[in-house]
Amino acid sequence: MHILFVHKNYPAQFGHIAHHLATRLGHRCTFVSERPPAKGPVERIQYTLQGGATNTTHYCSRTFENAVWHSEAVFNALKARPDIKPDLIVGHSGFASCLYLRELYDAPIVNYFEYFYHTSRSDMDFLPDFPCTEIDRLRARTRNAMLLLDLETCDVGYSPTRWQRSRLPESFRDKVRVVFDGIDTDVWKPQPNAPRKIGGFVIPDGVKVVTYATRGMESMRGFHVFMKAAHKLSKLRDDVVFIIAGEDRVCYGNDEKFTGGKTFKEWVLSQDDYDLSRFVFTGLLPITELARLFSITNIHFYLTTPFILSWSLMDALACGATVLASDTAPVREVIAHGENGLLVDFFDVDGFVSTAMRVLDAPARFRDLGMAGVELVRDRYSLKVCLPQVLGVYQAAAQGRATKTARPGP
Repeated sequence: MHILFVHKNYPAQFGHIAHHLATRLGHRCTFVSERPPAKGPVERIQYTLQGGATNTTHYCSRTFENAVWHSEAVFNALKARPDIKPDLIVGHSGFASCLYLRELYDAPIVNYFEYFYHTSRSDMDFLPDFPCTEIDRLRARTRNAMLLLDLETCDVGYSPTRWQRSRLPESFRDKVRVVFDGIDTDVWKPQPNAPRKIGGFVIPDGVKVVTYATRGMESMRGFHVFMKAAHKLSKLRDDVVFIIAGEDRVCYGNDEKFTGGKTFKEWVLSQDDYDLSRFVFTGLLPITELARLFSITNIHFYLTTPFILSWSLMDALACGATVLASDTAPVREVIAHGENGLLVDFFDVDGFVSTAMRVLDAPARFRDLGMAGVELVRDRYSLKVCLPQVLGVYQAAAQGRATKTARPGP
């Protein structure tokens, strides 16, 4: 069987399954992306953009315009490779659509649906200090255009969590299954004897560790709330160091509209008199370093608005971290308060502080939460569990197409 994967980036959500299919099950796997081509168990083909949205493109249609350019580039790259004749196509809806591949291949299409935009009861109206403008709300209505085309065109879809699937239009939900991407528990696992060192920073004996990890420091991931809580904790305790992993950039949202030319990190730090000798900003960490950080932390903060659930939450749980998270809908699907983590209202800075103080006063009393998190990931979200489920989605698409083909005409 030949499976074609389509994503702007490599390996993204499909790296593990593509490698598994190629190396363990002997299937031919091809991955087309913007990344440079490469040979190996999973052949990589690069597509090249010939255009995209500009400042003269209507603000509301830029996402769709860019998706069209990416989708055509995918089409052209594969049209130039007549040896590529997939039996199944798997794509991430929203970046480079598989829509045009219907004109190249008579193969079933599986789409991964990560997020469907809403203007209310969502990330867009969740943060009163960072309100969306009217034009942003209008844009959200059209950002779903390619997603809707993919929902119509695909044979089968899947979303990583029940909450994310619930955001899709009800008329399409029967077409979409819930299957998580999968956490590699050979990498993300407790390290009871891990050295207390991250990058070049050595954690002194007797000092407790509070952590926060993010791809970008931004309001969507509650960086400002975490820092307010950390500032108060730093005033209450002198036995704590705060280690923040991630880049000083905004991946989602429009924080730059509110920061007066500063980065969001700079803006947040300007709001209080932080003793930066107590804070370690590591930048992005290699996987091995981040897994160690999650293993040595005494309490790990994870905050998010009602938005895509981060892999970092699952990674931290898999490493046995005591997780203190925002009580928001995506998080509640994974964390049960007092069972495998702790939940506090997203905006309740004092609640985060008081809860963190209880954990820091007696970390050993809360280790059972971390161990329950390890079991949760192993039992429900590990690659061992999720890969067969993903394969089930692929097989359902292939079998469904075969059934349709075999069905007699009118």
